[in-house]
This record gives sequence, structure tokens and C-alpha cells, in this order.
Amino acid sequence: MAEYRIDASPDTVHWGYFDAGLAPRLTAESGDTVTISTVSGGPEVMPQAPFAIPEALTAVHAAMRPKLPGHICTGPVAVRGAKAGQVLEVRIEDIQLHYDWGFTYVGPQKGALPDDFDEMHLMHIPLDRERMTGRMPWGLELPLRPFFGVMAVAPPAGWGSLSTLPPRRNGGNLDNKELVAGTTLYLPIHVDGALFSVGDGHGVQGDGEVCVTAIETGLIGTFGLHLREDMSLTWPMAETPTHVMTMAFDPDLDDCVVIALRSMIGLIVERTGITKAEAYALCSLAADLRITQVVNGNKGVHVMLDKSLLQKAQR
Repeated sequence: MAEYRIDASPDTVHWGYFDAGLAPRLTAESGDTVTISTVSGGPEVMPQAPFAIPEALTAVHAAMRPKLPGHICTGPVAVRGAKAGQVLEVRIEDIQLHYDWGFTYVGPQKGALPDDFDEMHLMHIPLDRERMTGRMPWGLELPLRPFFGVMAVAPPAGWGSLSTLPPRRNGGNLDNKELVAGTTLYLPIHVDGALFSVGDGHGVQGDGEVCVTAIETGLIGTFGLHLREDMSLTWPMAETPTHVMTMAFDPDLDDCVVIALRSMIGLIVERTGITKAEAYALCSLAADLRITQVVNGNKGVHVMLDKSLLQKAQR
């Protein structure tokens, strides 16, 4: 198995959009490992000294503008042999801070409370790599738990160019704080090659991401990319070391609940052999239904179930 690295630069990023027509920056084999660095934020949120803006981010700002409103994503990476209808298994092996600051903002007509704030309030937050903490302006230190807000394969070709802001069936702006190093994300593939991209680094985030930002920062991630011909998915799902997780995205939070819950019931039935009614009851007794985020156009819900219960439930 080979190991590759792609660093963010004007030649390796796409800003604001996904598109099945994007040319891959790298082609890997199933089972290969790819390390990808990312940058985050437009010129309007850059800090002053003593913070240093990475050269890669300055170069991106100088060379390009977002095609659509959205994130700076590194990639895509094609996986040789990937076909529409298969599943890309993304093993998130490692995540490191790329630079020593992040930003968070609150603004008018943004987030879960769009009418409550009349002015933009931008905060730059120092990040301590050794202690893995972020220091808020009033002195509070938050433990960091970095993850990528955006992980995606290309959308179907017929969808054209799409903003990275709303999450969809191809993944994208998932903003799921459980997707830290050690977890595995499964994405349904829509085009040959899969075309995996990543961006929107987060230092830490709460469920909901209510003000529309986490600690936004650059990250470096290492991913094992594996084709799964034995799986079929409509929506992304994931596994942590301890839990299975189904996800759904829709403008209506109630519809998200229905989609994610039905997916979890199907997963339980497939892995255990118990009935659909029994799986529904198990979800009510032992699964946790969580709001992923409410601020990205398509809202998100994820359902989590302890994997040990799947073993105990088997017939």
C-alpha cells in the first residue's frame, strides 16, 4: 500500500464548490493512505500579528476567489476502480493542527439566532499544540478535539456545481464532531473515481454549531481510502471505536430524524437478524439521537448506538 501527501495550494484546492468534473489532484489505489493539509477562511477573517497567516493560505487568497459560497477544500483524490454505487470507506487515521490559531464569529442573519445580533463579532483564538487547548478572549481554555467539517466525494454529474455549505448524500459539510481521528466514515460513491475532498478544519465544536462557526482552522489529516463493493448506502454513515452512527441532512429537522432513524433500524436488522420492530424498540431504549448542526441550510441529525449491543442482539 502506498502513502501520498497533498498540501493545500492554489493548484490543489477548490473553493466553495463540489463538481463531478473536477480533475483529480492525485489518483490512489484502494488501501492507500493519503495525508492532506487544509487551510481555512477568507481574507476578511484573517488575524493581525502576532498570529502568522500560512503562506499556502495567502497564496490561495491571491490566486483565486470562491466559485460559490463555501469552504476551501483540498483535493479531489481519485480512487482507481471506484464506481458509482460502491462505498468509499475513509479511515481517519490522524488529525493534526496546521497552524496555531483559529477563528470564530457571530454575525447578523447567521446561525440558529439570525435576528439576535446586529453586528459581526470576530474572535481569533490561540491554539496550543502541546496542551491541545484553545484560549477564548475572556481567558477560558477549551480542550481541542479536532475534526474536518467537510469530507466528501463528488456529487452526481447531473447535479452540476454545488456549494459546499449544505451537507448532502455525497457528504460535504457534515460538521459532525464525532469524526475525530480513529473513526471511519462511509460515503456513497456517485461518480467513477469517487473524488474525495476535505476541508473546513475545526479545532472543537459542540453539537448544533449554533453560531455557524466552530473554532475554524487549518488541519492536516491522514486518511486510509478503501473501496467497499460489499456495501450499499444512500446516506453517509460512520463508526467510532465504540459506536455505529447513521446520518441524515434535510432543511426539515423532523425529516432528518426519520431518515437517520430508518437507516439505523436497517443497519441493526442487517447486522443482527432481529426484526424491524425489535430494532425500532432497541433504538428507543439504547440509541442516542443527536442534532449534528442547524446552521448549514440542510440541517443534520445523527443516531449513535453502542456497537457492543449489536453483538449481544445477534440471533
